[in-house]
Amino acid sequence: MIGSIRRWLIGPPLPTERMHHERLGKAQALAVLSSDALSSTAYATEEILLVLVLAGTGAIHLSLPIAIAISALLFIVASSYYQTVHAYPQGGGAYLVTKDNLGRLPSLIAGAALLIDYVLTVAVSISAGVAAITSAFPVLYPERVWIALLMVAFITIVNLRGVRETGRVFALPTYFFIGSMYLLILVGLYRVLTGTLPEPQVHQEIMVSGVQNLTLFLILRAFASGCTALTGIEAIADGVPVFKPPEADNAGKTLLVMVTILSSIFLGITFLSRHFAVLPKEGETVVSQIARIVFDGTPLYYVLQFATALILLLAANTSYSDFPRLAMWMARDGFLPRQFANLGDRLVYSNGIIALGSLASLLIILFGADTHALIPLYAVGVFISFTLSQSSMVLRWRRLRTSGWQVKAFFNGIGALATGVVMVIIATTKFIHGAWIVLLLIPIFVRMFLTIREHYDHVADQLTLEKRPPAPVTRHTVIVPIGDVHRGVVKAMYYARALGGELKPVYVDTNPERTARVREKWKVYFPDVDLVVIPSPYRSVIGPLVEFIDSHIQEEGHYVTVVIPEFVPAKWWHNLLHNQTAWALRVALLYRRNWQGRFRILTSVPFYLAK
Repeated sequence: MIGSIRRWLIGPPLPTERMHHERLGKAQALAVLSSDALSSTAYATEEILLVLVLAGTGAIHLSLPIAIAISALLFIVASSYYQTVHAYPQGGGAYLVTKDNLGRLPSLIAGAALLIDYVLTVAVSISAGVAAITSAFPVLYPERVWIALLMVAFITIVNLRGVRETGRVFALPTYFFIGSMYLLILVGLYRVLTGTLPEPQVHQEIMVSGVQNLTLFLILRAFASGCTALTGIEAIADGVPVFKPPEADNAGKTLLVMVTILSSIFLGITFLSRHFAVLPKEGETVVSQIARIVFDGTPLYYVLQFATALILLLAANTSYSDFPRLAMWMARDGFLPRQFANLGDRLVYSNGIIALGSLASLLIILFGADTHALIPLYAVGVFISFTLSQSSMVLRWRRLRTSGWQVKAFFNGIGALATGVVMVIIATTKFIHGAWIVLLLIPIFVRMFLTIREHYDHVADQLTLEKRPPAPVTRHTVIVPIGDVHRGVVKAMYYARALGGELKPVYVDTNPERTARVREKWKVYFPDVDLVVIPSPYRSVIGPLVEFIDSHIQEEGHYVTVVIPEFVPAKWWHNLLHNQTAWALRVALLYRRNWQGRFRILTSVPFYLAK
């Protein structure tokens, strides 16, 4: 039944040769890889205003200059990533670029920063999408966490179905959002120019509520908050392999289109918010307030809110594309569990997708699906990866000195400098508001990566044939622990005899009367094999068995095979009605070590009970 449900949810397995056909064209890739960046236009302006309003409503006029500065930074970073796309067409983003040019430790810092950012992207995007829904339908506000969790589950399932399926699902909502936002901006500008709007209505209670002076630090903090508009632009550089050939060219063109759309919408929304003197308020987003003014109660308001909710909910898909791929690269290098490198039934890295959905759901529960509580954690990691990636590209151009390397190094250098400055600003201004959590998590993640790699190196060192190989078999003993004489035990004995070697069936005496009955039955079915009976005055079964088995591993090259008979009930709950002695013995023996060339082999012989 579980297998049938799984097939219904994610579809039948795809053969490996279909991998090439699962790639995306530029239009689909824009929808899949750009939804995160484009969706940030729905809340980036609001994050700027949330900081500026602390100095009173007179400070909101700075929102547009700050947005222009952020847009300039956006184009600088995009031009730098355009170089990265062509230099590293295999994808991998900041992790591979940094590993290639700066070495292991910086690459692990970049990897940790990006993995954290991808999880936060899902949590923030989903939470922001739910905020757009509850702005239009306030009655749903108390259920926002459950709605967010359902959305995470939906996007996780869609991504498990494969890349092409994801492109089909997310293409229409992305372009629907782009069209709706441009419609809002164009109608808003038209009404501004034609004077068909009422005078701006500023909230009087907020006008006098300035609680801080307008300082440079406050302006920098507003700038840092607005830099959430840059999150997601690295996704195309990370996901170059999902494009159809020529991969790098298609990825570069898509990146330029995405940045143009992103900056124009961001500036348009910021301009309208400033002109209409819209301020953040509890229960309704800034974009929702602008749409109420521009569309003046027409159904277009609900169309825009629906489009915004869709893109914010589906923006998490960018992380679902990049988190599993980054985890795959790190797993191949031994810094994450190997399972993350396994390609799933639908030619996607399923383990990474499931891990991302689970971690994002945990964050949503912990922070109550509150966008503003999550935002301070959001941009720190991505700007660390920006800076490391672009610094690495400068070193790459200086090392290779290919044609035009000076120009390329200049763009990457300007990008590294700009994002490095922004990274310091974000870390400083948002530190006490939650950025410290990310700054603490990154070294913890790096230590975890190194510990995992140390484990894999230790395993490889233990398994290598360059060391002395295991001793050949010089003696073989087969031990069969029994709890009674029945069909399952007889089956196990036949198998044990077929293995060859010295056969020792063993029974633990915890009840003399029962032991006598077992001896009688044993003589009937196996008169030619002596049954070893171990006394157990304290009625323990596992302890005496383990001691008996250990006593038979006598010298190097002596192999002992423990054949464990067990019956398997027809229904899972039937297991609760039995002692599970076979299972307990397996566990006890599996994790009990014997060194110096002495070996124990565990073999389970199941007897399946009929329904």
